[in-house]
Amino acid sequence: MEKNQGIGILLIFVVIAIYYFYTAPTAAEFQRQEEIQDSIKQAQMLEVQSAEKTKVITEATVPDSVRLQNLNSTYGPFSSAMVGESQTVSIENDKIKLSFDTKGGNISSALIKEHFKINQDSVTHEQTKVPLYLLEDSKNKFQYLIPTQRYGKINTADLHFKPQVNGKSITLTATLDGGQSISQVYTLAADGYKVDYDLKFNNMDQIISDPNVRLQWHNYLDKLELNDNFERYYSTVYFKEKNEGSDYCNCRSDAIEELPNTKFEWVSHVNQFFNTSIIAENNTFENGIFETVALETEDEDLKLLKTEYDVPLNLTREEIFSMKMYIGPNEYKDLKGFAPELEQIIPFGRSFFGSINRHLIRPVFDWLSKYISSKGLVIIFMIFMLKVLLYPLMYKMLYSQAKMGALKPELADLKVKYKDEPQKAQMETMKIYREYGVSPLGGCMPMILQMPIWYALFRFFPASITFRQESFLWATDLSSYDVIAWLPFAIPAFGSHVSLFTILWAVSTVIYSFYNMRHMDMSANPAMKYVQYFMPLTFLFFFNTYASGLTCYMFFSNLFNIAQTVLTKKFVFNEEKIRTELYANKAKPKKKGGFQAKLEEAMKQQQEIAKKRKKK
Repeated sequence: MEKNQGIGILLIFVVIAIYYFYTAPTAAEFQRQEEIQDSIKQAQMLEVQSAEKTKVITEATVPDSVRLQNLNSTYGPFSSAMVGESQTVSIENDKIKLSFDTKGGNISSALIKEHFKINQDSVTHEQTKVPLYLLEDSKNKFQYLIPTQRYGKINTADLHFKPQVNGKSITLTATLDGGQSISQVYTLAADGYKVDYDLKFNNMDQIISDPNVRLQWHNYLDKLELNDNFERYYSTVYFKEKNEGSDYCNCRSDAIEELPNTKFEWVSHVNQFFNTSIIAENNTFENGIFETVALETEDEDLKLLKTEYDVPLNLTREEIFSMKMYIGPNEYKDLKGFAPELEQIIPFGRSFFGSINRHLIRPVFDWLSKYISSKGLVIIFMIFMLKVLLYPLMYKMLYSQAKMGALKPELADLKVKYKDEPQKAQMETMKIYREYGVSPLGGCMPMILQMPIWYALFRFFPASITFRQESFLWATDLSSYDVIAWLPFAIPAFGSHVSLFTILWAVSTVIYSFYNMRHMDMSANPAMKYVQYFMPLTFLFFFNTYASGLTCYMFFSNLFNIAQTVLTKKFVFNEEKIRTELYANKAKPKKKGGFQAKLEEAMKQQQEIAKKRKKK
């Protein structure tokens, strides 16, 4: 990069900033948009309430005997189960409380007792802790479509199930005419989030036309986190085909995955930190369709997840199709032992970086958390351990920089001698580096080798429930952004808040870059002098809305880097010894390598081109 290129980049950034400033909606326009959305929601709510009220009045005016007679002509033996009143019954343990709707026989809500949801007022930004529920949306569906020979497809959502609670187990039975019945049995574990789930069709082989009963599961995910941008990105449908690895639907947009004529072992509806999973035991599901529907950002719901699949039944005998459910937090150890590859629903990454998170970073954090209660202190201690382990790489980087700094007088002479020939100066600079045994890449490679760990941490903090609602210093939730101040307006790509950890990281990065590069010769590429300060300011827009656990890590990592650099250069390196080593290297015979020869040849060609341009 030349100086004018650096100026060009700066001008582009200024133009973009001006464009965003003048095209951003005003506060009045924001308020007007919110009023329109509120009016639409209110109208929709009134329409739904009116329809429900009409339905209730209509049903109340028709006697049960008349309704039963009408239903019997259409639904035959199923008609007796279509009359009744909806009830709510529940079972619970120390971790979870499950409530069931007897109409449909499905879970109507799951209270996760040890976790909470934080509601934040949009005006005062005051936060309130409230109970956290899964599967509680009234729009949800969990229903079986039963193919019959004479009555079409019967929907279990229309059937009333009689409940029988026995400790932590509940049996929901829809009794049909002729001694036939449908049973759903839910048994909650004594501790934890496991639910055994059995589906049984009794004496129905003469009624059902197809042994494959179709399940329809529609799940409206509630917004559970403060940073719903991350939550929306990490929420989707996961599934695992038989004898294959796990897979998932696209997270960023509407997506659909179809598995015709395919068997699969489990399906999971996943929030950022919680999931509801159904696993087939000693059998498989078939012909799955998985879909994600992104909802409007102003909507109370986050996403709509849809799952459909066939449950194969053997109707020649009273066979129970056994399943199990996991309804709870995305705890790695619990999921790993629950079903094959179920832990993959935690979005640590599915490549080499994901392996680093699962098998290196996560175990270390869990181990440190046993002895340190504050997750922020765990992060700092983790940084200390990494810096100690990676200090040999840091030492090599600093030593390479020290050797380049020791050659600054020689490079300054070249700058004066070839002040009108930058390509020639650059070529002679490379010769000096080769003569004295200095590699310009020596300061870069150690940092490149550390990049996999840094990128893995980039995925680790917003995916690990370890940091959810854990506070440190001014940050109230290390899995979401920290806020030191709220702005009266929203800045595009930045937000309406200011993250102090992000500001401190940017400032410390600029300080570290200045201290580290002040002895470096930038004459060959002067634009780099400005880019090293420009980049942290650019990334302010990205990290301002990122998980504060990561920006906390980045800030304290910079502090450790600065401390290591200052202490090493002041107490470890000896400038006289370094120069002595450089002169000793210069006296040794040199063998020009292939790369060095090609590099110098390329510089010569650039120099010739520059001369021709100058003559023209």
